[in-house]
Amino acid sequence: MRYPKFLPEGGTIGYLAPSFGCNTEPYLSAFRHAAEKWESMGYRQVFGPNCYEGEGVGISNTPEKCGQEVMDMFLSGEADCLISCGGGELMCEILPFVDFEKLAQAEPRWFMGYSDNTNLTFLLATLADTASIYGPCANSFGMEPWHRALSDAFEILRGQRKVVEGYDLWEKEALKCPENPLIPYNVTEPRAIRTFYGRERTAEEIVFTGRLLGGCLDCLVNLTGTRFDRVAEFAERYQRDGIIWFLEACDLNVFAIRRAMWQMEEAGWLKYVKGFLIGRPANGEPMMNLNAYDAVLEVAGRKNVPVVMDVDLGHLPPMMPLVVGSMGEVTVRGNDIRIGFLDLE
Repeated sequence: MRYPKFLPEGGTIGYLAPSFGCNTEPYLSAFRHAAEKWESMGYRQVFGPNCYEGEGVGISNTPEKCGQEVMDMFLSGEADCLISCGGGELMCEILPFVDFEKLAQAEPRWFMGYSDNTNLTFLLATLADTASIYGPCANSFGMEPWHRALSDAFEILRGQRKVVEGYDLWEKEALKCPENPLIPYNVTEPRAIRTFYGRERTAEEIVFTGRLLGGCLDCLVNLTGTRFDRVAEFAERYQRDGIIWFLEACDLNVFAIRRAMWQMEEAGWLKYVKGFLIGRPANGEPMMNLNAYDAVLEVAGRKNVPVVMDVDLGHLPPMMPLVVGSMGEVTVRGNDIRIGFLDLE
């Protein structure tokens, strides 16, 4: 696994918009404020041509222009690290215009984003053997003050953090809106993770290691079986380490989550799984006697490995930033979770 150099003091942060751009409120004001904040901290900045665009369908611009922006920002050498402007809907359509072979041969650069950006964070690891960060998008850094999750993500980019831990409270109802674009997370709900070994609930301390791989399940299931799916090869390459799958869902309901887990299993993605980290689903209401836990455990429970659910990941913030492709060590003690990145220099 290739690890990029960390963002140096006074270095350059690059922004790109392979999914939505920051052209509407509250994202426009939040993004501008984030840029002002980083400038005040002494960092230079480079803005891709699509950062403020909204000409595309579900993404900032045409798939061709978004793909070109990705290639230019990664290969130009102008930025020390790259952060996506935001999530979106159809980032998958830019993939034919991204040359992952060139990215695999170029000097690696950190890329950070989540949700639709799974299309890049995940494929950088599986196709270019390059680590990335599944973490907040650029506009989130416009909040005042930063939540600890934002500080954790920035410290990873800086090489100052190799461990993340769960957060005490999470946001059920967001207050961020066009009239209040810089408001922080509205954290009101206590963290309450559930740990299983196989299908059995457990209260015992659990420690497991493996390569961290995953992202937004909505995007991952869309990639399954396409020409961009080389997950089975990745798993074989790292079979001695095994894979810790971290998964979270946005639009998928509980039946769609169950179908997605089935598809991953049938595609051979789970062959060397060492454990699962499952984020709180954004659309996890029970349907026809199926809840969000059984939606995952029907497949994951048969693997006889740890399954940790309602973790701080994904669309119900705050989210623990994770280094995709890194060797992770997960420790769960009761309601506390700690994830270390063992091979970050």
